[in-house]
Amino acid sequence: MATCWQGLWAYRSYLIVLLLPILLLPLPILVPSKEAYCAYTIILMALFWCTEALPLAVTALFPIILFPMMGILDASEVCIEYLKDTNVLFIGGLFVAIAVEHWNLHKRIALSVLLLIGVRPALLLLGFMLVTAFLSMWISNTATTAMMVPIAHAVLEQLHGTPKDIEEGTDNPTFELQEPNSKKEVTKLDNGQATPVAAAPSKPKVQKTQEQIRFTQCMSLCVCYSASIGGIATLTGTTPNLVLQGQVSSIFPQNPNVVNFASWFGFAFPTMVILLILAWLWLQVLFLGFNFRKNFGFGEQENERKDAALQVIHREHKLLGPMSFAEKAVTILFVALVLLWFTREPGFFEGWGNLAFPNDKGESMASDGTVAIFISIIMFILPSKIPGLTQNPEKPGRLKAPPALLNWKTVSEKMPWNIVFLLGGGFALAKGSEKSGLSAWLGDKLAPLQSIPPPATAFLLCLLVATFTECASNVATTTLFLPILASMAQAICLHPLYVMLPCTLAASLAFMLPVATPPNAIVFSFGGLKVSDMARAGFLLNIIGVLVITLAINSWAIPIFDLHTFPFWAQFNTTTQCLLNTTTPGP
Repeated sequence: MATCWQGLWAYRSYLIVLLLPILLLPLPILVPSKEAYCAYTIILMALFWCTEALPLAVTALFPIILFPMMGILDASEVCIEYLKDTNVLFIGGLFVAIAVEHWNLHKRIALSVLLLIGVRPALLLLGFMLVTAFLSMWISNTATTAMMVPIAHAVLEQLHGTPKDIEEGTDNPTFELQEPNSKKEVTKLDNGQATPVAAAPSKPKVQKTQEQIRFTQCMSLCVCYSASIGGIATLTGTTPNLVLQGQVSSIFPQNPNVVNFASWFGFAFPTMVILLILAWLWLQVLFLGFNFRKNFGFGEQENERKDAALQVIHREHKLLGPMSFAEKAVTILFVALVLLWFTREPGFFEGWGNLAFPNDKGESMASDGTVAIFISIIMFILPSKIPGLTQNPEKPGRLKAPPALLNWKTVSEKMPWNIVFLLGGGFALAKGSEKSGLSAWLGDKLAPLQSIPPPATAFLLCLLVATFTECASNVATTTLFLPILASMAQAICLHPLYVMLPCTLAASLAFMLPVATPPNAIVFSFGGLKVSDMARAGFLLNIIGVLVITLAINSWAIPIFDLHTFPFWAQFNTTTQCLLNTTTPGP
């Protein structure tokens, strides 16, 4: 009997892929309508995404097959959804992030900030959290965590006086830009082979005090939590943010680009700062206790260890050498990208996009994706060294030009193409829901929710999404929930962004389980943590996160997105009367 169960478990993915489509067949057979056909597709994809029986990107391709066969959309209409402007923004943003990582600019930033802050316990925690959060705003959360964890452990080993090779963090096999969407893909490939992430570095058996163990646990958690928190601050910081932008553009094509880099930053950056500070205080209280005076300073006997820990950071920084021409060029281009993003169409004044490239309505024809691709192409053109006549060492007597700042080989190795398909699958589902009439049907069924106060609705939905994202990919979570939330908001005459924005942020609140998000898995693989430690710290942090998001959506988000009225671009055939009244999302 045991062997039978083991066999079923071993072949569970194959059984799920074969049985689920058959078990769900009664829905389209008994209810032969386009709404039921679309619901069949969505439920099937949701279950495949939750069970991960197939790679997430492969499941995202289902609409290309099912929607034309079911008469919901033409194949040409479905395929267009897989490379929209949001996908282009994602690709361009990652081009720039790959260049930053390729030339080690992110590591230089991290070490410089840590040298400035010092190694007192509370300040050391704050330093690592600030650096990790800032870097994850621009590059992958996974890459940031994989770089910061070895540095943190090297500093801690010196701080605690244990013998360990302090150079361990200089060559980190887990360091790669790709951010897997699948939780289990962090530790296993599709063929079941373990990846380097799961292989923690070997270290000698050294006795540590309970206080040192707690501080090590605290440091590990602060890195992975701040990576997830930092990603919410920018539109390109983590994939769910881009899912929201794409879904808003797909479901509400008449919207005047309400979710752009500047508007998102104005809403999400203060939210990130507040949540980061509260997470820092909570981790201190949980692992270091209430003795803040001790947390902010060492005794005299600790000076030698403090100096040794600083030496680790100094040595790592010295190994980078002086700032190269390539690093300076990437820095200038990166700053230019951010400035162009902010000033393209800020909303509160005429941006360069409105002035230089306006359409008939005065809106910018250039998008954030246009800017990202423009800067990326410059990186493929500019040389990585000051142009000069240098000899080719491989072929004496011949001149050799320096390589460009970015090349396609590096991009192809680092680019997570699977996310492009996953984003496209979500946009295809949203389009199919609209065309089939499923969105309208959902809206009618959810109309009774209008009696619930909007703040309570937003709070409960945030809790639901934050719970769901602990056991499912945050990208899959937002892809599934956002179209439903949009239909609900239209049905109850509520601004769609009032529920879509907080739930997108809540999808990044995956703090409780190692498999909840790639940064958690990386930290857990380095050892020193139990699942109970992460669950204990993450549970209250999830609650804190939901409360902070609720505060944000009911305060500074209202003027940024004009949430106190029902927008004209969200009008729906059954909710036209919403335009006659305003809906104030507040108590």
